[in-house]
Amino acid sequence: MKPEIKLRSQYHFLFPIQTRWADNDIYGHVNNVTYYSYFDTAANALLIQKTAFDIHHSPIIGLVVNSSCNFLAELTYPEIIEVGVAISKIGHSSLTYDLAIFKQGKEQASAQGSFVHVFVDRQTKKSTSIPDEMRDALQPFLMG
Repeated sequence: MKPEIKLRSQYHFLFPIQTRWADNDIYGHVNNVTYYSYFDTAANALLIQKTAFDIHHSPIIGLVVNSSCNFLAELTYPEIIEVGVAISKIGHSSLTYDLAIFKQGKEQASAQGSFVHVFVDRQTKKSTSIPDEMRDALQPFLMG
């Protein structure tokens, strides 16, 4: 079943990324695993820029426990893309991201997917609550 294609206008956080020479595979397009790298980079940029999350010193860290991607149109090098990031669910200790990759100037997604961060204590790796400050800062990015 083909997914409903996401639109750029559905995202309040867009993160630009320049594709790299090494992103292309032997078939001449960005390799499928690289899309996950784009998703991860953009989701973490949202946390860093909008919640002041300190990836190096925070007592908690987010671990990806689930991910998916639907590939809708090829990406290539050289190309500037934008990754749209929204939050589809804020749980007790988890965030579910709604993500989409857009070619420059295009309204429809070239790829779309999701992944789940579970927040854990940096030392013990035991699940921990999302801090209220982070939860509050992410409210504007919740999809309705």
